[in-house]
Order: sequence, then C-alpha cells, then structure tokens
Amino acid sequence: MKRPGPLLTLLAGLVLGLFLLTLNATTGTKTASSSYEEKSPSPAPVRSTASTAPTPAPSPSRVPAADADYAGRTDDDAAAIAVTVRGGKAIAYYCDGRTEESWLKGDVEDDGTLRLTGKHGAKLDGTLQDGKRVEGTVTVSGGRHAFAADRATKPSGLWRATATVRSAKIDGGWIVLKDGTQVGILTRDGKPSPAPAIDPETGAVTVDGQQLTARPATP
Repeated sequence: MKRPGPLLTLLAGLVLGLFLLTLNATTGTKTASSSYEEKSPSPAPVRSTASTAPTPAPSPSRVPAADADYAGRTDDDAAAIAVTVRGGKAIAYYCDGRTEESWLKGDVEDDGTLRLTGKHGAKLDGTLQDGKRVEGTVTVSGGRHAFAADRATKPSGLWRATATVRSAKIDGGWIVLKDGTQVGILTRDGKPSPAPAIDPETGAVTVDGQQLTARPATP
C-alpha cells in the first residue's frame, strides 16, 4: 500500500484547523484572555464632618429683685433709713430727724447687691436678704453706720413732698416705721429742720399754713 504524500497530509491539517475554528465561533467559547474582567475600585468611605464636641448648657438666668419697700434704723439708733426698690433701681433715705439727711440712689444687681450714692460722698452698700430685709452700711458726713431695714407695707416706707410755699422751696422726706413712728426732715431753701407729721394714710401734711401731699418716693 502507498502512504499519503506530503501534500495530502498538509491539506488534511488545514481542513482540521478550519473545522476547529468554525466550531469555536459557533459555540461562543471564550479564550483564556477574554475571561478576565477588571473590577471597578470600591468608593472610599466618607468621613462625617459633624462636630462631636458637646454643646455647652445655657447659663441659668438670674431673677431681678422684686419691687419692695424697706424701713428700719441704724444699729447705733442714730438715724432711720428706708430703701425703695422699683424695676431694678433703688432709692434710699437716711435721716436723723433733726438736721442730717441724705438721699441716695443706684442700681440693684441681679444678686441683690445695692451700691447707692448721694451728695457729698454719701454711699450705701447693702444686700437684699431673700426679699425680707436689707442689711448693710451707710456713710453720711464721714460717719459710717451699720443698719437693717425690714420689708415694709403701707403706710410704712418712704415718703417725699416738694413744693414752693411763700416763695420758699420746700423739700420734705419722711420714713414711717412699722410701729408708726415717723422720722423726717423738712428743708426750706436748703435749711433743715424737723418735719411735721404726715397723715400716713393720705400723705397730707401742713407746712407753714399750706397743705401739701407727700407721696411714696420711687427711684
């Protein structure tokens, strides 16, 4: 028997190769290189920019001093003193009932501290005690006096009257104490003298034959 020649062997190889290529195309078989897919990178984690610092608590609000009237005497019993508080402000009157007096005024701090000032260097340093009394010191004409003034109810408290009587300028101040005692000074054109008594219910007072009306003093 004769063996196939080289040409026939070559043709047989080509036919086999074409057959395999055709089979590969029709079956959709992927080559090793086409089976690799590049994965997309994962997104980087996002950090929160919100602050974690605690929010400070608001400071408690302070309550202003209540409107009130106070009246009492100095510890040495040299004079009477009255304090009136209205809307965070205060007015005070120091009076010995004869010749020495002083009107003082100023603000009331939220903690109840009073620092009032008057003419000729007069000053009052005091503290409200739970709205029941005022304690402190008052300095008038170089003399320093400790005092305590309890909360007062009308007619107790501080009264004042100003007017012109027979061409004289009248300025009167009165402190009505809890027991009804009155301590006051009336000045005529700047000259002090003991004040006549007022009607504590109406404030009526007669000065040099003329009737005036004293009213509760306010800051």
